[in-house]
Amino acid sequence: MRTILTWVFGLLVCFGCKQNTTEENFLDIALKSEHPAIKKVVENIDAHEIQIRYTRIEREKDAISFKDFDFNVDSTFYFYPASTIKFPVAVTALEKLNLIDSLNLDSTFFIEGDTTITSFRTAINQLFAVSDNAANNRLIEFVGFDAINKQIKERGIYPFRISHRLATTDADNPTTKPLLILTADSILHFTKPIVSNRPKALELKGIKKGEGYLSENELFKEPFDFSMKNHFPITAQNQLIKKVFFPNTFSPEQQLQLTEKQRNFLIDAMRLLPYEQGYDRSIYYDSYVKFFLFGDSKEAIPETIKIHNKVGYAYGTLTDCAYIVDLKNNIEFILNATILVNNNATFNDDTYEYETIGIPFLAQLGREIYELELNNNK
Repeated sequence: MRTILTWVFGLLVCFGCKQNTTEENFLDIALKSEHPAIKKVVENIDAHEIQIRYTRIEREKDAISFKDFDFNVDSTFYFYPASTIKFPVAVTALEKLNLIDSLNLDSTFFIEGDTTITSFRTAINQLFAVSDNAANNRLIEFVGFDAINKQIKERGIYPFRISHRLATTDADNPTTKPLLILTADSILHFTKPIVSNRPKALELKGIKKGEGYLSENELFKEPFDFSMKNHFPITAQNQLIKKVFFPNTFSPEQQLQLTEKQRNFLIDAMRLLPYEQGYDRSIYYDSYVKFFLFGDSKEAIPETIKIHNKVGYAYGTLTDCAYIVDLKNNIEFILNATILVNNNATFNDDTYEYETIGIPFLAQLGREIYELELNNNK
């Protein structure tokens, strides 16, 4: 795997070879790279179902504008969003906290039948730091499926649909479990179960994938049907990350209903590395949930580079949604990408090319865009 040191050396070599790329499409240039991690995917583009949006951020005095560059972005062509769905779950949980005077980020709670006592702050930090599924599911029990879908739609983020929890039994039960909440006055409050509507089947291109799938150790030789799964396409992910980091570029009614304190907390949660949240760095290395630029290395991420993101990986699909900042070189951009790596066309068999194809592609894609931004910024 290409190391961070090798990459940094490559940047130093490039310092003398600036090209006039101001008006060029950096995404097109990146995908024409001769790097094996890029070339291997581009040469088999249909099999990998990649969708990418690179957003150039342009600042002039106090004004901010965006220029989006897309490759195969199609919100009507389905990919499984996996844990990227945790991003809007965290946002809607924060919004709901604003509606309840007796609750705040540090309020502690537990789910009926669960022995883990946590706080909203801890759950959101876990959700981003190591992509904790249980933390995500606890927040879903707090907000409810219909409320999450409604809030996200009202903020102008679409298309979007959350229909199930992650990695748990009875994941698609539309009724939430009660919460037991300990408020500031040390009184235990019970919440009522929230009943949501059962989701309708998604009617999208690519909703059935592959040639077979495993279910309860039995192989079914037919495409896997994703029509009842969550839906969070590249366009919606890009909209949400813009609204978190650049709220004033949207009208008040289209902004997230977060206090500035909550928004700053969310930004920090998306940025902080696992060890900064108390996790063992030898197990949860810096790029554990940071695919762009550093995903194919376990070395430390430079302190001057801040990656605010949420990744997802399941069913052979890798996705990253990130706002990337280099404080030293005054670089910033948004990058959203997804890739399918399932060579045997069988789903649910845990045989996917995450480490050999998917993560190397996303890491190198991030480096290609970064290097173009760096050269353009000199």
